[in-house]
Amino acid sequence: MGKVKGFMEFQRELPADRAPLERIKDWKEFHLEMPDESLQSQGARCMDCGTPFCHTGIMLSGMTSGCPIHNLIPEWNDDVYRGFWRDAYDRLMKTNNFPEFTGRVCPAPCEGSCVLAIIEPPVAIKNIECAIIEHAFAEGFVAPKTIVRRTGKRVAVVGSGPAGLACADQLNKAGHSVTVFERDDRCGGLLMYGIPNMKLDKQAVVQRRIDIMEEEGVVFMQNTEVGGNYPSEKLHEDFDATVLCTGSTVPRDLDAEGRRESGGIHFAMDFLRSSTKALLDSSQPALCAEGKNVVVIGGGDTGTDCVATSLRQGCQSVVQLEIMPKPALERTDDNPWPQWPKTLKVDYGQEEAAALQGEDPRRYCMMTKKFIADDGGALKALQVSQVEWVKKDGRFIPQPVAGSEEIIPAELALLAMGFTGPEAALAEQLGIACDERSNIKASEENYLTSREKVFAAGDARRGQSLVVWAIYEGRGAARECDRMLMGETSLP
Repeated sequence: MGKVKGFMEFQRELPADRAPLERIKDWKEFHLEMPDESLQSQGARCMDCGTPFCHTGIMLSGMTSGCPIHNLIPEWNDDVYRGFWRDAYDRLMKTNNFPEFTGRVCPAPCEGSCVLAIIEPPVAIKNIECAIIEHAFAEGFVAPKTIVRRTGKRVAVVGSGPAGLACADQLNKAGHSVTVFERDDRCGGLLMYGIPNMKLDKQAVVQRRIDIMEEEGVVFMQNTEVGGNYPSEKLHEDFDATVLCTGSTVPRDLDAEGRRESGGIHFAMDFLRSSTKALLDSSQPALCAEGKNVVVIGGGDTGTDCVATSLRQGCQSVVQLEIMPKPALERTDDNPWPQWPKTLKVDYGQEEAAALQGEDPRRYCMMTKKFIADDGGALKALQVSQVEWVKKDGRFIPQPVAGSEEIIPAELALLAMGFTGPEAALAEQLGIACDERSNIKASEENYLTSREKVFAAGDARRGQSLVVWAIYEGRGAARECDRMLMGETSLP
């Protein structure tokens, strides 16, 4: 432990953000850099606790507690405090293939279970992680590695999201020849088209890593849909093993009255993808919020991203409806440490909307009852009502509050209510069993599906989850695939 009383001497600090009214004018990342001296002070706050919970990676009450990939957090915090940036980078890369992704988009369950958080604000783990990898890129520590020994085995990875990339990276390092199939025009999956550029820069961050993987020998096949323009059975003819990392991409729909097919009602991911693709192609987005009253239905990161994207496109107004009650400001008795703290947070999108509109765009305990279209069939408003949560048959369910109905103007409604599972077509073509939730059925112990030599990982296997869980699963599937191909494995 470098600074015995560091947690008593230094307060938690985060890097400043660009001003909300300034950053909504562009699509650049909004976090500013922090001086090394300040980062070292933040590293000194790590207590070197006897039993650290930050890297446990377990599920408590259905929520992630600690880092799923078991990052060596106390070790690299101490390295940063001492100024040993190369050592910090080496330790970070032992467990995480892509800290530049998690350091930007992970909700940081590590911080929620930080022991210091029992009495003080937690260590700024996520920010330190991002600083380590960006420091490594700047200093030239990150460079393509030459794979000395090739095994002669060929592996197909279907899907280039965080699970697919992590799996491909590990298998390539083990010496296998890896081909990644991506049906979109750019690789990265959720990282490329599901997260806006101001949160995760596509060229400077995502493509930077893909380019390194290509130089190391991974082959990326864009515009190639397995089961579409690439027959699924060719996987077994051309490869020794296949890992399915197709994600959970079927969005949850909204069962409300009115014309669901009305123009102006779209799934959040369709909207976000359209925006990012237009930015990268220097074109106009197919779905645009400019000049419109926007209602985002659903909270979470995706809902926040829709709010922020709508503001940058020049919407007239934006409202975000959440069916859940407003979270408490502090932990409640039924949400003890080290569970993820279910407390009120103001994310970047809400901060920007509040700065522009004068108030937080979120409205809690609200249910959409009806879509209202104009004579031409285009959306013009939503009928909503307040709800109260009542206990029935042992579980809480939302019930509309009589007389609370109101009309909210909306020419654009974005459904950000999560996902129900992976698309079924590929599993059906391959004859692979799925579970009762429609996810591809595969054991977490060996990631094998019901078909020989076919593995599954990430959201396609476990359901909608975090980027860090996808990386964990991709690494695990790579390890078990390597074991199957070689009879043993040295992959972690």
